[in-house]
Amino acid sequence: MRIDAKGIYSKDLNEQIRRAVAAGEKEIILENVNGQRYIGAGVKSDVNIKIFGVPGNDLAAFMDGPTITVFANGQDGVGNTMNSGKVVIHGDAGDIAGYSMRGGKIFVKGDVGYRIGIHMKSYKESCPVVIIGGRAQDFLGEYMAGGLLVVLGLKKGGSWMSGNYVGTGMHGGAIYIRGELEDYQLGKEVKMLEPDEQDIKMLKGYLEEFCHDFNLSLNEAVDEKFVKLIPYSHRPYGKVYAY
Repeated sequence: MRIDAKGIYSKDLNEQIRRAVAAGEKEIILENVNGQRYIGAGVKSDVNIKIFGVPGNDLAAFMDGPTITVFANGQDGVGNTMNSGKVVIHGDAGDIAGYSMRGGKIFVKGDVGYRIGIHMKSYKESCPVVIIGGRAQDFLGEYMAGGLLVVLGLKKGGSWMSGNYVGTGMHGGAIYIRGELEDYQLGKEVKMLEPDEQDIKMLKGYLEEFCHDFNLSLNEAVDEKFVKLIPYSHRPYGKVYAY
């Protein structure tokens, strides 16, 4: 099914998408998308949504099952409190991608903004995964409580992979960054380790899928060492709030 989104208000476009899902459509192609918000928000289905154009904020918010592919950039709040499913962005994405994400995957081929993965969490078998092909700005993994964040910096050109305050307030999950980080870039709540064989095996599994989605070389994605960031305290502010 194809929907021409040109000039359609966000609410009206999302109503069309929900009607299509309710009617049993398994693939929805959205053309001429230009900033419409909340696409895929709250949708519970295995539908495949392909977006041509730039969707607005909160793409895939509270989403539970669909696969959304964006053949351009994404804006802020991609995957906000997402439960399951997958978002694949062929361009860049804005701030707070993966905010409070509880499951599913977000793959971004390019760069991302600030506070990626803030408040991400995992529960039982549900583990959210965010992989960034480019670079990330400050506060990556802020207050992270679970899940997996990976930054590859594939187009870094010898420059930085991530900004400062990485893992500030982090108390769960893990962050893997390809290349090097300086101690001054880290939040006080994390420590930097060298990944072991099990970590590398796990990473390669996710990166095979990432590279397949973007037609990238897996060898290029793993041609440098990774650093692993984990929290060294499960209660980073315990001394502040408890006595």
